[in-house]
Amino acid sequence: MDKRNGKEVDKRTIKSVLVVDDTDIIRTLLVDVLRTDGYVVDHADNGIDAVRMATDNQYDLVFTDMHMPKQNGLVTASKLNELNPQTMVIVTDSYPDKLQEVEMHDNIVGTICKPFDLAELRSLLNHVEGLASERMNPKPEEESSPATLQKS
Repeated sequence: MDKRNGKEVDKRTIKSVLVVDDTDIIRTLLVDVLRTDGYVVDHADNGIDAVRMATDNQYDLVFTDMHMPKQNGLVTASKLNELNPQTMVIVTDSYPDKLQEVEMHDNIVGTICKPFDLAELRSLLNHVEGLASERMNPKPEEESSPATLQKS
């Protein structure tokens, strides 16, 4: 059993991650952190290449920058959803007000503002890991009967 940063890597639902960012230093930092945490990580510097990579590889999670040349992050997320609706996407941007405009729909499960600190990044990863686990192991629907109070 491989443990990194206190997490059991082999118990994770998310294993493969694609990082898409046109800023080299951000892309490299995110790739390094994710690899250190035990994820298998690929990277692309634009959305068109990311979609092309996703046609040949299955990614559990994609981090994509909102503003990139050639193809923005929302278009990239939409095309990734068409390829594989199970792929979850986290949108990144340097402008917090722009991230507030991103609606959580389809495969977009989170946003994070750059520059981000490691605690914030890992907290978001833990949240998304929980979402992935719920998707893989849905809870059976419980009978919805009203609770009754009995007097003794």
